[in-house]
Amino acid sequence: MTETNETLPERSFGWWDMWVGPDDDPREDGPFVGERATLVGYLRNYRITLQLKTSGLDAEQLARRSVPPSTMSLLGLIRHLGQVERDWFRNRLAGEGAPQLYGDEPDADFNDAAADPALVEEAWQKWRDEVAYGDAYLEQVSDLGHTGVKGDPLRDVLVHLIEEYARHIGHADLLRERIDGRVGQ
Repeated sequence: MTETNETLPERSFGWWDMWVGPDDDPREDGPFVGERATLVGYLRNYRITLQLKTSGLDAEQLARRSVPPSTMSLLGLIRHLGQVERDWFRNRLAGEGAPQLYGDEPDADFNDAAADPALVEEAWQKWRDEVAYGDAYLEQVSDLGHTGVKGDPLRDVLVHLIEEYARHIGHADLLRERIDGRVGQ
């Protein structure tokens, strides 16, 4: 048994306490028809899951760090995934050379994630802007073999983004459970 002076939330799980009820879940269960629909569908679902797992939290909760010395927080994940979207769609595929959203230092998206409502709104807006850019890019390119200016095939970029979101949604599960005990979905 691990000793801690911190009071942790009660762990809770069940259909009664899911992020949304099964009938109201905005994610698609599939089946997706075709490779493109599958890749885009899974990416969309993970984007929605990020929003679900961070819903209802205030700025302090979103900025709360996992465990020392880690700088990981839900707000940091929102910022990081916005930057990931930007890197892959704007820079690697479209070749825009867009600057980093949160600075050039390593882990800037996590390090400066503070409990400030304005920073939270800014992070969500930047994330939404990058998601919208990525969606617009996908609407213009139908061939999954399309290669971006840095040589990355669109198919590989989509798989990478799905992997990136999946990994960080796992982190979000643990972070959220530590904040208020909510688990699942």
